Amino acid sequence: MADLALTARLNPSAADARRGVVRLHPEALTALGLREWDGVALAGSRRTAAVVGIAPAGTPAGVALLDDVTLSNAGLRENATVVVSPATVFGAKQISVTGSVHATRSIPAATLRQALLGKVVTVGDAVSLLPRDLGPDIPSSAASQALSRTFGIAWTTELLTVTATDPVRGPVSVQPNTAVVWGPGVVAALDAADRAAAGHPVPGATEAAADTDVATLVRGVPPRVPVEELVGVQAQAAKLTEWLSLALDEPELLRTLGATPHLGVLITGPAGVGKATLARSVTAPRRLVELDGPTVGATEGGARLREVAAAVADVGSGRGGILLITDIDALLPADPEPVATLILDQLRAAMAETAVAFIATTAHPAGIDARLRAPDLCDRELALPLPTAAVRRALLEHRLRKVPTGDVKLDEIAARTPGFVVSDLAALCREAALRAASRVSKEQADARLTQEDLEGALKVIRPLSRSGMEELAIGSLGLNDVGDMIETKQALTEAVLWPLRHPDSFARLGIEPPRGVLLYGPPGCGKTFLVRALAGSGQLSVHAVKGAELLDKWVGASERAVRELFQRARDSAPSLIFLDEVDALAPRRGQSTDSGVGDRVVAALLTELDGVEPLRDVVVLGATNRPELIDPALLRPGRLERLVFVPPPDSAARLEILRTAGRSVPLADDVDLTALAADLDGYSAADCAALLREAALAAMRRDVDAADVTAADLAAARAAVRPSLDRDQVEALRRYTENRS
Repeated sequence: MADLALTARLNPSAADARRGVVRLHPEALTALGLREWDGVALAGSRRTAAVVGIAPAGTPAGVALLDDVTLSNAGLRENATVVVSPATVFGAKQISVTGSVHATRSIPAATLRQALLGKVVTVGDAVSLLPRDLGPDIPSSAASQALSRTFGIAWTTELLTVTATDPVRGPVSVQPNTAVVWGPGVVAALDAADRAAAGHPVPGATEAAADTDVATLVRGVPPRVPVEELVGVQAQAAKLTEWLSLALDEPELLRTLGATPHLGVLITGPAGVGKATLARSVTAPRRLVELDGPTVGATEGGARLREVAAAVADVGSGRGGILLITDIDALLPADPEPVATLILDQLRAAMAETAVAFIATTAHPAGIDARLRAPDLCDRELALPLPTAAVRRALLEHRLRKVPTGDVKLDEIAARTPGFVVSDLAALCREAALRAASRVSKEQADARLTQEDLEGALKVIRPLSRSGMEELAIGSLGLNDVGDMIETKQALTEAVLWPLRHPDSFARLGIEPPRGVLLYGPPGCGKTFLVRALAGSGQLSVHAVKGAELLDKWVGASERAVRELFQRARDSAPSLIFLDEVDALAPRRGQSTDSGVGDRVVAALLTELDGVEPLRDVVVLGATNRPELIDPALLRPGRLERLVFVPPPDSAARLEILRTAGRSVPLADDVDLTALAADLDGYSAADCAALLREAALAAMRRDVDAADVTAADLAAARAAVRPSLDRDQVEALRRYTENRS
């Protein structure tokens, strides 16, 4: 995808001020291959990054609207040229920032992270505390309220500087599990605490400063939600309430029955499902001491130990209470440092106290120190699953209970949001509210949220990646949106959708539905597009893996990744596991030189597909353009048993592809798509889409303010985009099934 040189102008919108958002014309987004709220790189006299949004109507195609902070980060003045390009944005493990002394002393790191959530930054950027309350992120109202309480009105004008990020290179985004820490501020406070403990007061420091509780810089506890407002986790809430009541209120009863009044609970579940919210709600009105795992885990070993020791002392010494550590995998990872042993000893000391309980949460149960599950620590585990369609509907009803709505069909929205957790649904409702507010403001209509607003939000909001694997953006795409390929679509419907939609028919006829399907065909002919359409038609939760992403050099790591992938699919059923480029993941055994890693992965796949634990409401779909390289055992009945050929597009299919890809491209009257489709023999579906994209870029080269794409632009694009299909390869793939039999 090419870069675009655009004219930088200051965004006049107050809603975007200082929030790190750059607004582009829809044609520029299409040319860059981006979606709204993706990350972009900006190059002026300095390189920076931001989040991209759609510019207001009337904005020229060659203009980029930047807020004042982003304009300064790029080293630009208004009307200068800024080069915009797609950016690979990584979720940050840790970000260090500096600010004023008042901000450093007043704002807890948890509140700081909530204010910066969703922002895309690079080292050296200035960033404001104004939450990025636009697009798909966690609601910012709690951050705004917390900042007002701790920092006063000055929080709206405070600017921070990003001093360090992990990963070090490239732009990063602030995620719910990112550790956001004060750089020199935390170091200075820890140094002051060390000096005070050693009897060496800090020069120039007051007695109050020497006694500063470092925890106030890194600890912040959000408000508790009433238990009756928890939706979909009532059973887990009742179980946790019972455990707390027995351990803290009736310890003598437990001792009489030969049990110790000990309670350590590990709450697991996908990120954003509400683990910490459940713990805070159930523990009310008991005394709660909370540690934020990512924040404490980001500090050096001595500070980490002091933080845990301070929290243990807070709940101990006869005061009693509950110690809650969120995202404990960041504090006690599976590959522990030596200080982990001392931290575990501190936790055991807390558990030995009377009237003390310990609760930990994690989204990565396999990534925590195994010693945490010892009988004298977390001897109980509580799992929160992904919300089902019924629970998602109840969550939507709860969030919209006080919102004036029109004729909304929440059943349809719930069915089209597989894989969404509580925070995703909150982002969906907020995006719909933003769209409704924009529409009401323009039309001067009654303030109501409509079905169209929710459906429009679905095109933008997508579930956060829970596992590091790719999540396919499904939206409202269905098989009916796929042009031609009648036989291919019918085969997929029978093999994938029928078992999920009509299980009673299979039971009545006494047969098991197919376990898996292999899509094979030439490159660029729409195999991945078919999977998106298939997932959209069946309202499936999609777990996608590309090629050799599961392969790992460490012994056992690849097999564990396969097991975790299939377990996630079972937990979120009905679901679809999509193995793209499956030939790289499951090659013929005995022919590799990778120390047996590939063979072990194939064995793990075979076991999961047709092993002791059955796959229910889970379909495995593989895609490849080299089916002859796949291990034959994977293609036998009971595994990837249906082989579906995806042919290259003929003239009629190319016309449908051009029409679909050209929906957002303004074509001039002299463009004849029918004649163009007939003349594109040898072009794949990807080639056709690339042709239109290149034609749009040719129009921009001709005139950066061009209003449409002409036949001359398409002719220029034909010279740059050549057909990629090889006739001999296509014919060999077409005969693959015959040769195999």
